[in-house]
Amino acid sequence: MITLLEHKFFLSEIIGRKVYLKTQQIGRLDDMVIVETGKLPEVSHFVVTRSFGYPSLLLPWDKLTLISNTEIVFDVSAPPHDYERAPPEGSILLRAHILDKKILDMDDHEVEIIYDISLEFQAGKLYVSEVDFSRRRLLRRMGLKRLANWISEQRQETTVSWLYVQALPEHIGAFKGHVKLNVLKENISDIHPVDLADILEELEGDQRLAVFKELETEHASDTLEEVEPRVQRELIHAIDKQRAAQLIDAMSPGQAADILAALPTSEADELLLLMDRENATKVQRIIDQHDENILLFSTQQFMKMLVSTPVDSVMVNFRTIARDMDVIMYVYVVDEHGVLKGVVDFRELLAAEPDQLLGEIMTDKFIALNQDDTLHDATVLFTRYGFRAIPVVDAQETLLAVVSYRDIRGIKPRLD
Repeated sequence: MITLLEHKFFLSEIIGRKVYLKTQQIGRLDDMVIVETGKLPEVSHFVVTRSFGYPSLLLPWDKLTLISNTEIVFDVSAPPHDYERAPPEGSILLRAHILDKKILDMDDHEVEIIYDISLEFQAGKLYVSEVDFSRRRLLRRMGLKRLANWISEQRQETTVSWLYVQALPEHIGAFKGHVKLNVLKENISDIHPVDLADILEELEGDQRLAVFKELETEHASDTLEEVEPRVQRELIHAIDKQRAAQLIDAMSPGQAADILAALPTSEADELLLLMDRENATKVQRIIDQHDENILLFSTQQFMKMLVSTPVDSVMVNFRTIARDMDVIMYVYVVDEHGVLKGVVDFRELLAAEPDQLLGEIMTDKFIALNQDDTLHDATVLFTRYGFRAIPVVDAQETLLAVVSYRDIRGIKPRLD
């Protein structure tokens, strides 16, 4: 019969407790092995460390007789060396593989750290019930219980049932020790590439790659553009070269050149050979010659509307209008001949009255690039004014295209 003074407790509070074989103190609890037999995993073994260099023990759950605030007792009469063994290959260890590891909360698009694990005793078994990523649990582990209790009074508990934790890999030996909540592909596709890039930058190794591989081509390409160069290189190294070329092919030439320029020459050359020939030629020209005409870096996917367009018309249809656009932070206002008359920042749209016209709220003193300008000219303007995008016009100020800072950042033009 098992005696438990607590029917629910946290892993951090039981790790390190003294372990006895009947009345003989043998060591301290180091970890717990779990097996996923049902909805909630159950504890199958206890890993006990011993002093003076003695091997660790692996004690089975069915030998447990007591868990108290200070000790754990097993009904074992056999000599300790009968239990001297390591957990079997593929075992899942709560402290080693789960505690203090990262968890991806897809509802809030946040990466959290598992600071503790809740265990519950039910029907003669000990189950893992929740993971806890509240700062309160971290503070308690640090011995700051009074501060932890004060924080718990101010904030809602942040625990997640194990039912929502994705099943761990079968071959745990190759696992880096990060877990994530169950995620449906359609949920991932709802996350904006900028937000998803932030998530990927916080994740590591296999988990980052697993999330990235779930993305559709366009979403993956947009996300790859947004992550920092280190992560770009890691992802490109990790995925199939044909897939990498496909993602880079979907980018603007300027952004593709930015990514390829950060890769080893041999790898960049290999990807260029796999890309669409026309795109690859443009990208190669950008890599080789950064004083190319600015139109090479421009996009036609921007929001252009007449001066007579009501604000309400833009806002009601904004999601549909912006869906396939490369530049969504500005609306470029033109007359019936396509001549650029002004620019409206998205924040100005939000602040405007619904019945106002774009011509009434636009900024008519704007900065633009000429169609004959170069990348160097654009870089100077972006540096001087801090815009996120700049329009390109001809001699009559007809709007031809738009250059996004995202597509030229990191590209160093040759100085005159």
